[in-house]
Amino acid sequence: MKKIILLIIILAMVAGIVGLWYSQKNTYSREVIKLEILGPAEVDVGAEIEYVVKYKNNGNIRVEDLELIFEYPEYSIVPEGKSLRQTLGKDELGDAIYPGEERVFYFKAWLIGEEDESKEAKVWLSYRPKDLKARYESDTVLTTIIKKVPLVFEFDISTKVGSEKNFVFRLNYFSNIEYLLSDLRCILEHPSGFEVVKATPLPMFIGEEGKTEWGIASLNQSDGGRFEITGKFKADVGEEKIFKAKLGVWRNGEFILLKEATKVVSIADPSLYIYQQINGSPKYISNVGDLLHYEIFFKNIGSEPLIDMFLVARLDGKAFDFQTMKSTYGNFQLGDSSIFWDGNQISELKFLDVKEGGKVDFWIKLKQGWDIADFEDDNSVLTNKIILGQAREEFLTKVNSKLDIEQKVYFEDEVFGNSGSIPPQTGQSTTYTVIWQAKNYYNLTENVKVKAILPEQVRLTSKIFPEEARMTYDSKSREIVWEIGDIEAGKGVLDDGVNCAFQIVFIPTEEQRGSSAILINQARISGRDEWTGQIIEAVASSTDTILPDDKTMIEGSGIVQ
Repeated sequence: MKKIILLIIILAMVAGIVGLWYSQKNTYSREVIKLEILGPAEVDVGAEIEYVVKYKNNGNIRVEDLELIFEYPEYSIVPEGKSLRQTLGKDELGDAIYPGEERVFYFKAWLIGEEDESKEAKVWLSYRPKDLKARYESDTVLTTIIKKVPLVFEFDISTKVGSEKNFVFRLNYFSNIEYLLSDLRCILEHPSGFEVVKATPLPMFIGEEGKTEWGIASLNQSDGGRFEITGKFKADVGEEKIFKAKLGVWRNGEFILLKEATKVVSIADPSLYIYQQINGSPKYISNVGDLLHYEIFFKNIGSEPLIDMFLVARLDGKAFDFQTMKSTYGNFQLGDSSIFWDGNQISELKFLDVKEGGKVDFWIKLKQGWDIADFEDDNSVLTNKIILGQAREEFLTKVNSKLDIEQKVYFEDEVFGNSGSIPPQTGQSTTYTVIWQAKNYYNLTENVKVKAILPEQVRLTSKIFPEEARMTYDSKSREIVWEIGDIEAGKGVLDDGVNCAFQIVFIPTEEQRGSSAILINQARISGRDEWTGQIIEAVASSTDTILPDDKTMIEGSGIVQ
């Protein structure tokens, strides 16, 4: 009997200890470690945000062996050197957190995604209460909505286009995001029956699986650009076609959509035929400084008369000098890029019968030069976008590049070191250094050459710099030829350009005594503009013994003695 009572007492004690353990465990589980994430409920794409993670020991037991894991929302941009999942251990959290104690940590990020997308930040805190072996974990989540994507991304395209006829449209983009975006992609999804004829700038892919794709290396706040596509449809009149385009960034091999654009176009039976001529030519290629006479012709090719129309010509191009725009009947504001006509000036716009046509015209000059500090592919393109009733046409006019050659002659120089008498003496040799500098402005120019003829009393020495310069000399014709090859657009304008130097020797005759003498005749640079296909050239004037570029020369030192 005593043994039974003893056994019952032992079992009761064990049950009590187990109950106490469970009681403590359950009691502790009810004493919450308060864990929270504070941050904005809404945010714009690219705006800097800061997550505040707080935890507090609301119990009366010390908590040890803490580990905190913070996970940024998917595809977040985080400070350099950090990952999307941050783990904080003893070094950051300390050995323990005491009753009533609170800790705060901050996590900076920039969220990317599309409008109204939800982004979740998550945090986990694991810990062990003092004197207990069991580990506990608390977790919480904060959801932030991307309320706005400050990007403009839209089509510039006519709502009606013809079948089997080239037309031009654009995708324009502009960023007002505070953060620098990098690794951007623009993807244009083609409707069925559409063929890409040309795309500018050159895409990464054209037409693969019905898509055209461009890359944008980076996009700062207040930066923008456009993609221009020339294409045509093979479709029936009345069909509707949908263009879709996406703008986004690549992160870890995935495309993150930022902005989407959609445009519906109809295949229409054209009722108007529009074409233009410049200076009497439908395929005119212009030059820097040209005066352009635009003539815009239109004809009713439909089955019904057209009434009360207006015509707008909208010009675009860095080469235009809009202050010089003139027209007999057109309306425009001084310096504006558009000019328009209506039936009050042009009777054919008031009433245009079937198979009848009309014409408007205007004049505008091109600048002698324009800034290419921010060089783009459209520096040498003139665009005239014409709107007539429901018809839209766009005409592109190419502009030749501009070549330039500088010819300078020195006695005092640091290239070769010249010798002889100054002023030059009859019958005696004096050497000089000729420096040529070639510049190319707007388009890649191929097979560029510089040529000049030396006078009878001048010959070429063997000194040329750089030594690899491809220079030849014909002793019979006395012609020097410098074969440059291809020159990139902006060479010599955005940098030091292409240079070469060579030495000449001059032995004046008795007939030249008492006057200056020509050392080298005019230099002519020429090359083929890769964009326009035309030969372009420029000339530098001849140089005599006065040496206008050599500042060491004094009055009279260029007169042959």
